[in-house]
Amino acid sequence: MKNILILGGGFAGVEAAIFLKKKKFNVTLVSDRDYFYIYPTSIWVPTRDSEFKDVCIDLKELQAAHGFSLKIDAVKAISTQNSTVTLQSGKVLSDYDYLIIAMGASKMKPKGVANTLSICGSPEQSLKIRDKIDALIEKGSGKICFGFGANPNDSSAVRGGPGFELMFNLHNLLKKKGIRENYELTFFAPMAEPGKRMGPRALNMMGKFFEKLDIKTHFGKKIDRFLKSSIVFEDETRLESDFTMFVPAGDGHTVLKKSGLPMNGAGFIKTDDFSQVIFYDEEEKIDETMPDNIYAIGDIASLEGYEWRAKQGHIAEVMARNVAHNIYERERGTTYFKGYHEHLNILCVMDSGDGAAMIYRDEKRSFTIPMPYIGHWLKKGWGIYCRYSKLGRIPRIPGM
Repeated sequence: MKNILILGGGFAGVEAAIFLKKKKFNVTLVSDRDYFYIYPTSIWVPTRDSEFKDVCIDLKELQAAHGFSLKIDAVKAISTQNSTVTLQSGKVLSDYDYLIIAMGASKMKPKGVANTLSICGSPEQSLKIRDKIDALIEKGSGKICFGFGANPNDSSAVRGGPGFELMFNLHNLLKKKGIRENYELTFFAPMAEPGKRMGPRALNMMGKFFEKLDIKTHFGKKIDRFLKSSIVFEDETRLESDFTMFVPAGDGHTVLKKSGLPMNGAGFIKTDDFSQVIFYDEEEKIDETMPDNIYAIGDIASLEGYEWRAKQGHIAEVMARNVAHNIYERERGTTYFKGYHEHLNILCVMDSGDGAAMIYRDEKRSFTIPMPYIGHWLKKGWGIYCRYSKLGRIPRIPGM
C-alpha cells in the first residue's frame, strides 16, 4: 500500500490521517507539538471556564486509536525539486508516494505585536491571556482592548470570531463578579464593518451586542503599531489599553519560501478544487515535469471563491476528507474526485459565556439564530463530541 506523509497536526492534518487510515494507506503524521489543540473551545481557558488540558487531545492517543505513525518534530524545509522534507531534528523524509501539507498559516507581524497576546496564536498564549485577566481582576479596574487585523493580499486570512467570543466571555465573567462597571472594553479592527462577511443579520446583531453590553468600538482605521499601554493608528490617534488581545491576519507559512511550491500573493499554496497542488509553466500550462503527488489543505492553502470566504476548521476537515477520497480514487484509476468549493460556507456558534448565536452563510443564504443560555452548552457539547469522536469512542456525525 502507498505511503502518505502528512505535515501538520491540526484540524486538517489529523482529519486526513484518520480518513486515509480508513482507506488502508500507510500514513505518517508529522506535528511540531504532541497534542491536537481544539482552538474553537480554547476561548474558555482565559476565563477559567476550561482547563488547558480540556482543549488538548494527546496525539499518541489518536495514533493508538487510528494506527497512523507519528513523528513529533517541526518541519524545517520542503523541497519539491528533491521530493524531500527536512525536519528540525535533521532527519530527511523522502519515502512517500503522496505529500499532504497541512501546517497552518504564519501570522502577520505589525509593529509592536509582541506587546499583544492572541487567542488564535500558539496554544500557550491562552494561559498568558488568563494570567493577564487574573491580574486585572485583582487590580479591580482597567482598560482592555480586543481586535483583529487584515491581510490586504488575501481576505480569507482574517479570523475575528474567537476575538469576539473571548471579549463577550470576559464581559460575562466580570458581570458575574459584579465588577463589570470598573472595566472599559473596546473592540477594534482596521475595516469599517468587521464581521460583515458573516452576513447582514450577523453584522446587525454584533452592533446591538456592543451597545447592549457597553462595549466601545474603534473601526475603520489601519493599525500602525502596538505599544505596551496603547494601540496607535495610522492617523496617530491612540487607544489606551492595560491589556491588548489581538488576532493577526494569517500569512504564508515561513517554511514555504524556498520550497518551490506555487503560491498566491499572500504566500498561500495554490491548489485546484481537489486540493491538489498544480504547477504551471511560463505559458500558464500545467508543468508535467513537476510533482503531481502533493496536496495542500487547511489554512496553508489558498482558499478560492466568494469574497466572504473564510478559513475555518470545518472547511479544513472537508478538504482533508476529500483528499483522502481523491487519493483513494486516484489509486483505483478513476477520476471520481471531490472538491471543496461546493462546501464553502461560514459556520460559527459564537459563544458569549451565557449563551450563543448560530451564524451561517453560503452562496444562497445567510442567517443568525440567537440561542440564549442553551447555545453556550451546545458549544460545550461540541467540544466533548470533537474529542471523543476523533478518538473513535463515539460515532461521527455524517459530514462532521
